[in-house]
Amino acid sequence: MAISVPVPKDLSGIKTKVALNLTKRQIICFSGAAIAGVPLYFLTKDMIGTQGAAFIMVAVMMPFFFLAMYTKDGFPAEKILYFMIRQKFMTQGIRPYKSENLYKQLEEREKIRKEVRYLEEKAKGIG
Repeated sequence: MAISVPVPKDLSGIKTKVALNLTKRQIICFSGAAIAGVPLYFLTKDMIGTQGAAFIMVAVMMPFFFLAMYTKDGFPAEKILYFMIRQKFMTQGIRPYKSENLYKQLEEREKIRKEVRYLEEKAKGIG
C-alpha cells in the first residue's frame, strides 16, 4: 500500500524548525522573555505578592511573545512596527492628488488674450 504525503507547491512559507518545533527566531524571543520576566517575578513577589508579580511578569513577557509569533503578509512584527513608525512620523502627512486641468489653462489663456486685445485697442484709440 502506497502512502501519499501532500507537498506544498510554494516552499517559501515553510520555516526551518530548530528545536522543540520552534524556529530560531521564536527560541531567541522566548529566551528574551524568560530572561526579562522570571527575575522580575522573583524580585517583586515578596513586595506585592505572587499574583501581582505574576501579572507584572506576564505584562513584561508579552512583547517578546508578540515579536516571536506575529507575522502578517510574510513580515515579522518588528518590520511591521518599523513600517508603521516610518509612515506616521518619518514621511509627509497628507499628499493630496493634484491634477492639471487643461481646460482651465486654455480658458485662462483665452482670457489673457482678450484682455491684451482690449488693452491694445484701447491704446490705439488713445494714440
